[in-house]
Amino acid sequence: MKAAVMREANKPLSIEDVTISKPGPREVLVRLKAIGVCHSDVHFWDGNFPTEMPVILGHESAGVVEQVGSMVSAVKPGDHVISILSPFCGVCEYCLTGHMSVCHTVNGDQFKRRPDEAPRLSIGKEKVGQFLNLSSFAEQILVHENALCTIDKDMPLDRACLIGCGVITGVGSVFHSAKVEPGSTVAVIGCGGVGLAAINGAAIAGASRIIAVDLSPEKLQLATRFGATDTVNPKSGNAIEQVKELTRGGVHYSFECVGSKQTAEMAYHMLRPRGVATIIGMISPGVNIEIPGIELLVTEKRLQGAVMGSNRFRIDFPRFVDLYRQGKLHLDDLISDRIGLDGITGAMQNLKNNKGTVARQVVVL
Repeated sequence: MKAAVMREANKPLSIEDVTISKPGPREVLVRLKAIGVCHSDVHFWDGNFPTEMPVILGHESAGVVEQVGSMVSAVKPGDHVISILSPFCGVCEYCLTGHMSVCHTVNGDQFKRRPDEAPRLSIGKEKVGQFLNLSSFAEQILVHENALCTIDKDMPLDRACLIGCGVITGVGSVFHSAKVEPGSTVAVIGCGGVGLAAINGAAIAGASRIIAVDLSPEKLQLATRFGATDTVNPKSGNAIEQVKELTRGGVHYSFECVGSKQTAEMAYHMLRPRGVATIIGMISPGVNIEIPGIELLVTEKRLQGAVMGSNRFRIDFPRFVDLYRQGKLHLDDLISDRIGLDGITGAMQNLKNNKGTVARQVVVL
């Protein structure tokens, strides 16, 4: 198969012929039709987060099942599926208490091949790393069955792929992690793909005021199409004070979708007493967040993280498809460009440069 291979950080990906293995007992071979280029890919491409090399990046994908292993029961050949980077085992404490999105962080080895087995991906005798157990910048993926969810075949796959990371992270964090209530106030810091999804989710949840915060006028304009009632550009003044003025003291919920110390602390300080700040952005390893400890006691503010929107993806994904069909989930507006495998390097550079007109660039195969 053809795949976009990363051999060196911050260098163009090379389109190479890669050998993909046959499915093991619980593995599934999927022919990809659409792949979203996510800012999380950029964090590994530019070297900010470590990864083995050579590696095939990519993790936001949708396609059609081609082959299944002997013990696979969740999907069958011909099924249309969305992948996810947070597979679940179904038997651990986290899965059994309804927190399946955490499972892969403690049970990750269950979803990989053992060191004594043939690698899933290779070029000649060279092993190719499988990124987040997916490696979606390719024509095919070979994954554990519990990294897939079937969807209706009439759902366009170039929209469906977005659900697998950006949308479930943003909307899921609103629905599951923060549990935004109708009539509440919300601030979303960072209006890329995940931030726009969080704004969309807050609108669906019935928030009365949704404040988009970003340095890009183009992204703030786009945010209004997803449900933002107000916009704040930190270039025009202190963003925390602007949000507090708009909400008479702070928001009930804030969502940090950038991944920096400054914006994480900003999300906390935008809260009113008993407010909840949810960190969604990928903060670099070694970076710590500082907040006034006494405030946690006397104001009952909360600071929390959310991995992949605290999802239950086999329930969430079909529901999100329904929300799209009903015109409530604005997947069409998320797509800013459609490209081929050879356009991925440029797409990641656009995200790294914080190009204001870019929400999600989608590889169509």
